[in-house]
Amino acid sequence: MDQSLQKTTVRQRWDQARPTKTTVAWSWLGAVVLTMIIGFTWGGWVTEGTARTMAASAGEDAVVKRLAPICVVRFKQDPKQGEKLSALKDLSAWQQGEYVKTQGWATMPGEQEPEGKVADACAKLLLL
Repeated sequence: MDQSLQKTTVRQRWDQARPTKTTVAWSWLGAVVLTMIIGFTWGGWVTEGTARTMAASAGEDAVVKRLAPICVVRFKQDPKQGEKLSALKDLSAWQQGEYVKTQGWATMPGEQEPEGKVADACAKLLLL
């Protein structure tokens, strides 16, 4: 059989391929862009700014989680805790944190001002 009449296989065409530098460069660029799209979309990659924001938020949440029980202990030391708890229950959800702040339970020792997130978390713990 004549070799010129035979169909060339994919492997033979691959071996004969001679891509240009431009083709190789654009292929690499496409691979980089595709990798970045997949990484940021599904891979969990984040920018430095997002990572800093997430770390700050996680740190703040951890502090609030540790300070809210102190607020509850301060509530339990209040001689009129029964009356104040029923008053707290009568308030709407967005007013409860303010009520805890005004009672002074969310003002941590050594601080001048009450912490808003601690007051909100404390109100939730008190109403459990």
